[in-house]
Amino acid sequence: MPSASKLTTPVAVDLPQIEGRYADLGGYTVGFETFPQDVDPAPLFAGLPDDRCPCPHWGVVQSGQVTFRWADHEETYGAGDAYYAGPGHVPLLSAGTSIVEFSPSDLLGETMAAVERNLAAAGAGA
Repeated sequence: MPSASKLTTPVAVDLPQIEGRYADLGGYTVGFETFPQDVDPAPLFAGLPDDRCPCPHWGVVQSGQVTFRWADHEETYGAGDAYYAGPGHVPLLSAGTSIVEFSPSDLLGETMAAVERNLAAAGAGA
């Protein structure tokens, strides 16, 4: 059975707003993400359906707080909370947040391609 650990998964994204480590687990990607500062990544989802993340995520907040915003409501989770964020959301992360998140690899790949294009257009690089 495949497994991953934050300690053994290499850093794939190292930006001022996020450190991300990602491993494939049989068609799902586990992400170990840390956010050292407040982050509102809404502009990075431009060009996706309704300019929102179309990928579902299952996760656990290890520290800090994450809010998922949909067109008609929002949900906030704190340290120790497990969550499901269905398609059509935009996250908002507070400084000091650390999450472990599982996502379908194919949908996550499509989403991240759009995010990377938007980062490049903003001059941030991925």
